[in-house]
Amino acid sequence: MTEFTLTKDADGVGTITWDVPGKSMNVMSFDGLTQLDACIDQALADDEVKGIIITSGKEGSFAGGMDLNLLAVMKEQAGDDPAKGLFEGTMNMHKLLRKIELAGMDPKTKKGGKPIAAVLPGTAAGIGMELPLSTHRIFAGESPKAKYGLPEIMIGIFPGAGGTTRIVRKVGAMAAAPLLLEGKMLDAKKAKSAGYIDEIAADPMAAAKEWVLNAKDADLVKPWDAKGYKMPGGAPFSPAGFPNFVGAAAMVHGKTQGAFPAAKALLSAVYEGALVDFDTALKIEARWFTTVLMNPSSGAMIRSLFLNKEALDKGAVRPAGIPDQSVKKIGVLGAGMMGAGIALVSAQAGMEVVLIDRDQAAADKGKAYTEAYLDKGMKRGKVTEDKKVAMLGQITATPDLDQLKGCDLIIEAVFEDPAVKADMTKKVEAIIPEDCIFASNTSTLPITDLAKASVRPEQFIGIHFFSPVEKMFLVEIIKGKETGDRAVAKALDYVRQIRKTPIVVNDARFFYCNRCIIPYLNEGARMVTEGVSPVLIDNAARQLGFPVGPITLTDETSIDLGAKIARATKAAMGNAYPESPADDLMFWMEEQGRLGRKSKSGFFDYDEKGKRLGYWKGMQDKYPLAEDQPDLIEVQERLMFAQVLEAVRALEEGVVEDIREADVGAILAWGFAPWSGGPLSWVDIIGAPYAAERCDQLSAKYGDRFACPPLLREMAEKGQTFYGRFDPEAKAA
Repeated sequence: MTEFTLTKDADGVGTITWDVPGKSMNVMSFDGLTQLDACIDQALADDEVKGIIITSGKEGSFAGGMDLNLLAVMKEQAGDDPAKGLFEGTMNMHKLLRKIELAGMDPKTKKGGKPIAAVLPGTAAGIGMELPLSTHRIFAGESPKAKYGLPEIMIGIFPGAGGTTRIVRKVGAMAAAPLLLEGKMLDAKKAKSAGYIDEIAADPMAAAKEWVLNAKDADLVKPWDAKGYKMPGGAPFSPAGFPNFVGAAAMVHGKTQGAFPAAKALLSAVYEGALVDFDTALKIEARWFTTVLMNPSSGAMIRSLFLNKEALDKGAVRPAGIPDQSVKKIGVLGAGMMGAGIALVSAQAGMEVVLIDRDQAAADKGKAYTEAYLDKGMKRGKVTEDKKVAMLGQITATPDLDQLKGCDLIIEAVFEDPAVKADMTKKVEAIIPEDCIFASNTSTLPITDLAKASVRPEQFIGIHFFSPVEKMFLVEIIKGKETGDRAVAKALDYVRQIRKTPIVVNDARFFYCNRCIIPYLNEGARMVTEGVSPVLIDNAARQLGFPVGPITLTDETSIDLGAKIARATKAAMGNAYPESPADDLMFWMEEQGRLGRKSKSGFFDYDEKGKRLGYWKGMQDKYPLAEDQPDLIEVQERLMFAQVLEAVRALEEGVVEDIREADVGAILAWGFAPWSGGPLSWVDIIGAPYAAERCDQLSAKYGDRFACPPLLREMAEKGQTFYGRFDPEAKAA
């Protein structure tokens, strides 16, 4: 399979075109590296070639990164020493890109090289950005959709093909830190300011050719290869650089709380690399890159946040044999915060939207949510007046149910009351087409029960959004007992249209996500009643990699909502409901009128603008702080196992059918320790035997909620892992 080809024009410009067959975007493979190396050698050796342009054969993009199978090839080549294979393979990439950078110039005089430019027709990410950074000048087109950057940190690694070392030496450690640590993809103008690209042109190929034919020897020498080079902002031990590196370290630890191995390795590569010459810095980068790749966290993050997420986005769990179910006209019942958000993302995806509420004023208020969102976009230059007018024109806000005629999907987001939902279901089904799919956005009510109000239960399904809808990446799709395959396909195709990641689960109390989140919140509340400091509880969670701790999250989601869920669950379960001190705390807080951020009083005190001022000391009046506080690890394991065991039980009971959905859903829905790859991946990292042993210890000390599930016990006895036993790829094969 040919991925790189070299052509030569009459002016002596050699063009190396990267075009991977069968891929919508180029990715670097082992064969691709070999072909690129050969093309570079051929162009440098050809006396008729005066300069070289590296570009893409894909319209609108340059490259999307590395084929992760390349890492597997590197490991395999080293046999029993995979670290050696990864290090040597990474160094081979460095040698190739360094060959491009030096371009045949004399090692001493730095003269006689051939100018090499990169032309980026569009998006360049990962190694697709590292390759251009090794060339002498980078030209990009004017496409507003194109994005440029080094996003590797988002999947648990860091730029290891020279991108880390080059961008730090190009712009300095302090300017490079947010680029590398946040992994944001930038538009052309911001990418130029950041140092990713050098020139934006209407015709980047023509501009690159002109530059190549007129470049001088001095234009080819990178600053770090020139005599007297000094790092922008200063080296680590210079008076100017020292505070920058201290600041970068503080930035890393502030953002990651030490929970993400890749961030710490990146910082080490930057710091140590800045103390030595460029080629030694590349070797240091390769060593730290190898260290990260050998860490099980890296493999788990890559698997969940890249491979598994991509598979789910592309319909891995979509029922076979169902034709395309793309939504053209959607009806949204209820124009509150959730309904308004659903209307917004649906209109963004180009659908015709009918937004229903009890009266015109309420419906208009829901539509105003989209208008306010678009106004913010206009202030940031992201939205034009024409786009705003067009999107608002797609939304019909009305109390008139007859406007729902012609809809092919309905999403009900009315008050969380079964009677209210049942009444709305009956009214709407009398109006909509017979083949229209009806979905409920409920977060807790069983879909099978709600479907009893429907005359077409096979077309009734749950589509559970998370708030705020426009910002959250996950959508949970819930199958009732009678839900048919077409309804599942419709829901999945709709989620694909609005560019979110779906998971499909079977109906059960709290479905999957809330089933795992609620024990996390409850365990934090239990600890408060035991006298554990809320500061310790929240910080223990943050040091595990959670975005916020359970006490903070409870305030954000509202305390009275938690109390309401507890009462409703108790009413439904009767004597089977497990009494909990956490409920007592929530009911007491509710009685005090401390409902969380929305009331500007909860577990925290707030100022008039809703900013947290500190934990409410009144908690200690009822639940005094214990004189002896528990060990940090004990607190962390209680918080982790409270969630993880529910994920295991959900798999055991068939609520979750695909382990990829359990892991991806946990990370995207509530930020479950992303470094771990998700709850099931976390068990694989610590090992089922240890997990089962800790379950026994925790249950003996704290109660049956930590009892080891039979599935986990069996896996511990057999020495199994979740991805070994339930690997979806193996099942498919």
